[in-house]
Amino acid sequence: MLERNGILKIANVGDCGLRAIREGRVYFSASPQEHYFDCPYQLSSEIVGQTYLDAAVGRVEVMEGDTIVMGSDGLFDNVFDHEIVSTIARHSDVAEAAKALANLASIHSMDSEFESPYSLEARSKGFDVPFWKKVLGMKLTGGKLDDITVVVGQVVSSQHISLLAEDQRGETHIEQEKNLEA
Repeated sequence: MLERNGILKIANVGDCGLRAIREGRVYFSASPQEHYFDCPYQLSSEIVGQTYLDAAVGRVEVMEGDTIVMGSDGLFDNVFDHEIVSTIARHSDVAEAAKALANLASIHSMDSEFESPYSLEARSKGFDVPFWKKVLGMKLTGGKLDDITVVVGQVVSSQHISLLAEDQRGETHIEQEKNLEA
């Protein structure tokens, strides 16, 4: 939730994430919640699962022009922060940026040779290929097939929102006039 004072309140459960980008760099990153590697918190109605009460709650100050990227682990397990930043920089439209990030995550997730954030973290936690594959020079690589959800938003001033709303009303009015003329 974005407050009027520029504070973005965040509640996160599990391994979905959020990145706040300003001037071409990630300045805030929400940390995933895991019981242990590759076993994230999961919302559940069962007694043994997590509820909204287990959410990691945080806040970050945002400014006009900042970009907020939210996504499932399918994004963050397959796309590095520097790739997120460069993809955002190539797209002025947030919907197009979200689609491009989802496509990149999908491509990486199916690439068995890609050194993904997931495979790097797995190796850092001691997971790797069997010994006989190591002897052959192999190592744990590849993306992680998973659900991929991406939402990209841009922080704009309330004045900018008012102008956009006026433009949309004007476009609707023009469209209505065209329909009446036809």
